[in-house]
Amino acid sequence: MASYTATITAGSQDIDELGHVNNAVWVKWIQDVAVAHWHAVAAPAHRDAYIWVVTRHEIDYRGNVTEGETVTVETWVAEPPRGARFDRHMKFTGADGKVRVEARTTWAILDRATQRLIRVPAEVAAPFLE
Repeated sequence: MASYTATITAGSQDIDELGHVNNAVWVKWIQDVAVAHWHAVAAPAHRDAYIWVVTRHEIDYRGNVTEGETVTVETWVAEPPRGARFDRHMKFTGADGKVRVEARTTWAILDRATQRLIRVPAEVAAPFLE
């Protein structure tokens, strides 16, 4: 599996009234990291031809992140796609080594020109499964 790693530091705009990163922000971070992984790994022709949409988020909150804290996020695709869909995994870990959030999201591929679902081409999936 070709994993992708990034770091994110929580800013004041990410914090809710409880003093930690808002749940909606975690969803945005999941989206941002998935897109960054796509751009880092996918061939330019694939980025031009296809677009991904989320069909499901499953998020487990294991700890809080407060303003100024940095988390390391790792994402990977563990299994080959099923038709038009595949599952992406994410793990957000604090500087203390403790997992703060784990997520599994299901993504579907669309032909960019027609905006219709298509079966994930083997050559599109391959770089994410190496």
